[in-house]
Amino acid sequence: MITGLLIGLPFVFALLLLFTKGDGVKRVALTASVIEFILCIVAYYFLRQQQATGNEDARLFINIGWVSSIGVNFNVALDGISMVLVLLTCFLIPLIILCGYEKKQEHPSYFYALILFMQMALIGVFVARDGFLFYIFWELALIPIYFICLIWGGENRGTITFKFFLYTTLGSLFMLAALIYLYLNTSVGETGIHTFNIQALAEAGRGLNLTQQSCVFWGLFLAFAIKMPVFPFHTWQPDTYYNAPTQGTMLLSGIMLKMGTYGLIRWLLPMCPDALNYWGATVIGLSIISIIYASFMAIAQKDFKRLIAYSSIAHVGLIAAGVLVFLPLKENTEGITGAIVQMFSHGINVVGLFLIADIIFSRMNTFEMAKLGGIRNVAPKFAAFFLIIMMGSVALPLTNGFVGEFLLISGIYKYSAFAAGCAGLTIIFGAVYMLRGYQFIMLGETKSNTSLFTPLTKIETVMLVIISCAVIFFGVCPNLILDLVRSDVNALVREIKLK
Repeated sequence: MITGLLIGLPFVFALLLLFTKGDGVKRVALTASVIEFILCIVAYYFLRQQQATGNEDARLFINIGWVSSIGVNFNVALDGISMVLVLLTCFLIPLIILCGYEKKQEHPSYFYALILFMQMALIGVFVARDGFLFYIFWELALIPIYFICLIWGGENRGTITFKFFLYTTLGSLFMLAALIYLYLNTSVGETGIHTFNIQALAEAGRGLNLTQQSCVFWGLFLAFAIKMPVFPFHTWQPDTYYNAPTQGTMLLSGIMLKMGTYGLIRWLLPMCPDALNYWGATVIGLSIISIIYASFMAIAQKDFKRLIAYSSIAHVGLIAAGVLVFLPLKENTEGITGAIVQMFSHGINVVGLFLIADIIFSRMNTFEMAKLGGIRNVAPKFAAFFLIIMMGSVALPLTNGFVGEFLLISGIYKYSAFAAGCAGLTIIFGAVYMLRGYQFIMLGETKSNTSLFTPLTKIETVMLVIISCAVIFFGVCPNLILDLVRSDVNALVREIKLK
């Protein structure tokens, strides 16, 4: 019941926004997102109770027939792994809506309806337990962000958005082909009908020979790698992030890219363990190349927004490597656990960084770091918030980024000390480009333009306080996430080892 409400509530409010006019649009959108967040906290409470008692809570799943003639069910459920991503989504959406609260927006009813519609699709992706339903939500999540970038984006938005749409759609077709192939290899049982149930698909995948499993592996991996993105499938990302409106960039970087990393954990690992063992060096190599390549690109950037875009590729490369080093015989749970923790932390940090970039642009009308400097002298409070969020991004101990990166590198080390050494460069490189950006923007002598930097508004202050508190809180109390996912990660390991 609660899982269904988490999906349905944003959709209902999105429809309501289409008939809302004037200043009421933002209030309705913000109210809807806050209600959704409260409902998510309730779901978190019930899930923790379920984990403590070991009794399955019917409020956390729905499994009813949908297209029974082809074995498709409306099968959704919350467990520890999906709960982390749903919690991240419901935490960030109110902040993303608040980001535009003081701005004039063309066609606001459509804009905020698209944000809530995307929230519905994202949650659907994270809770789907039916392959066909997962694919539907996966595609639905693309529609609102496509129109957000196309209508409200910057220069050359048509060409850039088309490239983004083409990349992700092509990847989705590979995933669909892989899911259909698995579907056709599921057992028909007494019904005489194949099924898209996730457990049946996983069993079918593990029953394939290496050649067949490899085809499924690459079909799924291409879709997830494009969405994250991982080198060399990343070329759509920097321009899309840069030209999208700030709220669109936050949706893409904070939540949408997590669809790909979540897909690796929930769908690729259980279905293709033998293919992962065979192709592991290749895909882990691509992930590590992403870390190094994107880090050097971030260091070379003169534009702060592009710097954040490339830093996101580096972070997600580390997350992907941590997931892909999973080897059933080694029970390497550190990488998966670290990936889940880091997905949550990265979402918070990158939204905070893009908020900082938006605040700077709204006052200075530029992202070019050389034209900035000395802002700390006129806005010390802003400088302090920037520093806290930046420290979370570079994984300073006692910030939210530290635990996830530590577990990721620990997991990669179990696979290969050399790979861990290369992946660990992300900490050094991250400190270089983020501290360099902070130095250019905030430190030094105040220039004629930055001397006019106006104080933070109340809404900007509230948003930065919330994000900064989250950076520190989840750094000091990581067990709120670790305890949530531990049992489900262990269950995933046991499931894959059954073959």
